[in-house]
Amino acid sequence: MRIVIVGGVAAGMSTAARARRHDESAEIIVLERGPEVSFANCGLPYYVGGEIEDASALLLHTPETLRASLNLDVRTGHEVVAIDTTTRTVTASSPEGPVTIAYDALVLAPGAAPVRPPLAGLDSPRVHTLRTVGDAVALRDGVESGARRAVVLGAGFIGLEAAESLRAAGLAVDVVELAPHVLPPLERELATLVRDELVRLGIGVHDGVAADRIDDRPDAASVVLSDGTAIDTDLVVLSVGVRPDTAFAESAGIQTVRGAIVVDARGRTSAERVWAAGDATLSTDAVTGVSRPVALAGPANRAGRLIADDIFGMTGARPIPSAAGTAIIRVGELTAAMTGANRASLDAAGIEYRTLHLHPNQHAGYFPGAAPMHLVVHIAASDGRLLGAQAVGVEGVDKRIDVLATALRAGLAAPDLIDLDLAYSPIYGQAKDAVNLVGMVAENVLNGRLRLWYADEVEQVAADALVLDVRTRAEFATGHIPGALNIPHTELRGRLDEVTDAASGRPVRVLCAAGVRANIAHRVLVGAGFDSASLSGGIQTLRQWHGADIDHILQTEGVFA
Repeated sequence: MRIVIVGGVAAGMSTAARARRHDESAEIIVLERGPEVSFANCGLPYYVGGEIEDASALLLHTPETLRASLNLDVRTGHEVVAIDTTTRTVTASSPEGPVTIAYDALVLAPGAAPVRPPLAGLDSPRVHTLRTVGDAVALRDGVESGARRAVVLGAGFIGLEAAESLRAAGLAVDVVELAPHVLPPLERELATLVRDELVRLGIGVHDGVAADRIDDRPDAASVVLSDGTAIDTDLVVLSVGVRPDTAFAESAGIQTVRGAIVVDARGRTSAERVWAAGDATLSTDAVTGVSRPVALAGPANRAGRLIADDIFGMTGARPIPSAAGTAIIRVGELTAAMTGANRASLDAAGIEYRTLHLHPNQHAGYFPGAAPMHLVVHIAASDGRLLGAQAVGVEGVDKRIDVLATALRAGLAAPDLIDLDLAYSPIYGQAKDAVNLVGMVAENVLNGRLRLWYADEVEQVAADALVLDVRTRAEFATGHIPGALNIPHTELRGRLDEVTDAASGRPVRVLCAAGVRANIAHRVLVGAGFDSASLSGGIQTLRQWHGADIDHILQTEGVFA
């Protein structure tokens, strides 16, 4: 059998390696248009900033090592330009000229190319992308050649990693993001924390604004934004997204949607004996069922392995799983991570859900270094099934999101999290781990013991209900909703008459710092016959949701703060 694989890196090389293990006699040819066939593209930003010192560390394998270990015929500098699915051949341009190769099985893993928006000045030599080792080397050369300023266009994962790395290398850095907040897949109330950390690092943040043009000059460039701001810079990093690099497949009649190759659960395309995997393919979202490309290394690696199983018809070969989109990023001292669907994708899919906000410590509060993790978890309104989770914190975020990603893959309902037997020591967690607490809050919400109201409802709640703030008097003085009644939760049972008088028949909406004390107060109020609900996540979530606008919402000692 001759297997031809178009593209290396994650999906392509995983297919090749697995195929070799299935059949020692198969002829496996990998066609890669670039100079490297197996490199750590997720490590590129960290080479730019100097955390990874040597570019050779990014090279996982070479054609020579792959031939020696797996007997693969790896041909770099070979760009596939045409496929004939009738004759089962591919044609590629190469340093020696055009070559045509027959195949018995063809695997397409061409990856994605950077999106280049219609931006005047984008052809400036100061503009860089960050998709290949060559890109990273060129960008680091710019840093080491005396660049002092950088502008990153796009505040997604790669954009923020590049911004952090450039800042760590000593450059003045600004990031520009068209979406309302940085890291757009992250929920608004968590993105505020990431933005604050970028500012703490000394990075200028311009969100909710577009780049209008790049004016190139002999000594520098100027990135002009749609609000009129002009930022002088020595380097521009373009990171506004990627698109499937599939023109050659479309020309061959292989079915695509918005440029992404359509595949079934086995990775098979519309053409016989042609499979596809990686950034250039459509994946089915594990939660919403929506088809979309998922540009993540983990799913690409796993899909390539499963495609090799299908090519050889292996007994028990498993289908490619739908994508949960689990991802993580470091920004300064913070880690942000997510799995499953966010609020926007759930709304777009018409899925009814409830949102939980929690702020538990990453380990026991009495052990030094305790700090909150900020969690947002979405559960199905009907049965409590986990739909998505996100977290931001200084420590322990990766562990919790991985557990929640596993629970989501297993189809667990949120209350099932109560029973997870997770490793506990005061150094690493709490006896009631953050994941267990998600389950407890979810169970209370689903069975009606806890009724929530949300940060985006604050103006309506203040107008229609009595806001009962059950924090201490000192906490209340640091900032409260105007007109709120302050009764610490420990005093509430003896002061219910004051609540009755202040409410005057209106509903009571309770809040505290993070939601724990408000839940206690809520149960007291419900027991006394009040129409009560508790602010999800408390004042912490309120501040995070409204960000800089919180100054217009909270009042301290007669002055808004």
